Amino acid sequence: MCVMQGRTSVGSGAAAVMSIGVVVLVAASGMRLEGQVPAPRPERIEDRPNLSGIWQAVNEAHWDLEAHEARPGPSQFGALFSEPAGLGVVVGNEIPYQASALEQKRENFANRWTADPAAKCYMPGVPRATYMPFPFQIIQGTGKIIIAYPFAAATRLIHMEDVGESPVDTWMGWSSGRWEGDTLVVDVTSFVDQTWFDRAGNFHSAALHVVERYTPTGPNSIQYEATIEDPTVYTRPWTIRMPLYRRLEENSQLLEFKCIPFAEELMYGHLRRQTEN
Repeated sequence: MCVMQGRTSVGSGAAAVMSIGVVVLVAASGMRLEGQVPAPRPERIEDRPNLSGIWQAVNEAHWDLEAHEARPGPSQFGALFSEPAGLGVVVGNEIPYQASALEQKRENFANRWTADPAAKCYMPGVPRATYMPFPFQIIQGTGKIIIAYPFAAATRLIHMEDVGESPVDTWMGWSSGRWEGDTLVVDVTSFVDQTWFDRAGNFHSAALHVVERYTPTGPNSIQYEATIEDPTVYTRPWTIRMPLYRRLEENSQLLEFKCIPFAEELMYGHLRRQTEN
């Protein structure tokens, strides 16, 4: 009888262990299934992702698109205008300059604190406006999409229907958009040659052609990609890639950054009438 009880006890213990194992397996399966649930999709408008909102890049591309170490600013300001190190956003981490253009880029870098067109409050151009250290706002309609940037009060109108070519070259270019699935593709042409891509002096000519791709990766994030082509400056097209994040602060809004008064001394200070002592 004792033997039978012992067998019964062992059998009950094994059953209990098996039950616990089943529970653990089910729980683990549930955790895996829960982990595989797709992220919430962004809001949609007419069966397209609704990109409307205030967005911002969080990286160091504004200072230099390529990977770079931390660098000092003008010495009279100490550490205030020093530049943070960055991993780079160029696919392959190389901008394929032609030899003569690379010399111009190096000269730009050496004189960047006054030669950068942004120092004169020129509109930043495309794609630089996207990753300057300011948020920007997308307002999405059905036939048009507006993007507003604080710096220099720059704006873009993306035409979602064929409106022909731009009548004139501009700082922000001429933007024509289309949808490829859930990706907004924007073809940008008709640039002036007076903008840089960053503070490091990476530049282009008036032959610049940019193709942007905005792909939602969730309700509050976008994968941004821009392919840059300029046969007078580069040996081949090249691409930058980065995430954009929605600003989620309560009552988030775009604030003005009218920088023209800040640039007057740099641009016109030499014209000031000199008074005799």
